[in-house]
Amino acid sequence: MQLGTRWTFGGTVPTGLPHVVEIAIGAVEEDLTALSVDTSTWRWTLTWLEAKPVLELDDGTIIRFNPVDDSATITQPSTADDDDDEEWI
Repeated sequence: MQLGTRWTFGGTVPTGLPHVVEIAIGAVEEDLTALSVDTSTWRWTLTWLEAKPVLELDDGTIIRFNPVDDSATITQPSTADDDDDEEWI
């Protein structure tokens, strides 16, 4: 059994994560920093699902690891758009 953890945005990434996941974390943090988003109180949450890391940032960004491809998928949180509430005929 692997225990998860939490750490501060921009902080030291926990050991034992696949390198491609570390790259994905860096990419997300770099993008948000470049956008001047206030991430001063944000934290990452690491959980292990079927021995694979799943990371979630406080804004809803999720990073999942695929060991078959040795890849990481970043899913950004969706933003509500006023047009989404329109009814389509």
